[in-house]
Amino acid sequence: MAGNDLGSLLGGLLGGGSGGQAGGGGGGGGNILGALLGALMGGGGAGAAQAAGGGNDPLGGLMDMLGKSGLADQAQSWIGTGDNKPVSGAQIAEALPDDTLQQVAEQAGVSPQEAADQIAQSLPQAVDKLSPAGSIPSGSLEDIIRQQNL
Repeated sequence: MAGNDLGSLLGGLLGGGSGGQAGGGGGGGGNILGALLGALMGGGGAGAAQAAGGGNDPLGGLMDMLGKSGLADQAQSWIGTGDNKPVSGAQIAEALPDDTLQQVAEQAGVSPQEAADQIAQSLPQAVDKLSPAGSIPSGSLEDIIRQQNL
């Protein structure tokens, strides 16, 4: 499943590897983000993929979705080279379609609120690392991670 592969890649990106959960952070954050981006690529049904701008650019689509939900300043800070502005689980829960958050929570084996909290903790760092040049690279997420040797 794409979400599991993405979870492994993102877990490595966040420093937790695909193995254990470093204090509930790295590996767990990668798994929850992998489930989220997997859902946005089409695993969450057409609605989630369309809401995120299609399945070909899940990270860009997610950033657009956050921007349209009033989180543009936070999302832009993760892409830029300055400090990353925090986002709350409640803000993430409001920004994501309910069915997408429900699917991510089910895949991760947590409540939707816990999934939103984990996404809020992991997403700023992941986006920051995936956009070192100050812009979101295009292409599949797997290619972006591998191209940047993360």
